[in-house]
Amino acid sequence: MRFVVPQFIEHEAKIIGPLTFKQFIYIGSAGAVCFVLYFIVPFYVFILACFVLGIMAVALAFIRIGGRTLPAILGNFLRFSLTPKMYIWRKKEQAATVFKKEEKMPKKKVKEEEEEELPLKISEKSHLKKLSTQIEIQTK
Repeated sequence: MRFVVPQFIEHEAKIIGPLTFKQFIYIGSAGAVCFVLYFIVPFYVFILACFVLGIMAVALAFIRIGGRTLPAILGNFLRFSLTPKMYIWRKKEQAATVFKKEEKMPKKKVKEEEEEELPLKISEKSHLKKLSTQIEIQTK
């Protein structure tokens, strides 16, 4: 019997209630900053700052795009934006093609020449089985 082995299993443990440790840190740090802002800034600034911080904390804690968390996406974006890039263009060498001017021939001769010039081509065996095996085991 064949058994399918599950792949790409990632499960973070729930540490504090329904939240993982990272989620708790994002929400808790936003709450701590709001607590400090309550005593430092005027009330209307406190409300506005808490609203913005709350939305950012919830986004960082819970939003996933394409199976990746928002902090991972932002980190990849910053790393890509700040690192130097090198673009290399490699010209592919191709043999020069020569085209011959076709002369008009009677239809009968054209059909005979086409049959002589175009031998039957036998295709290779299908690679479908090989590709399906590679996809299942995910090798390149």
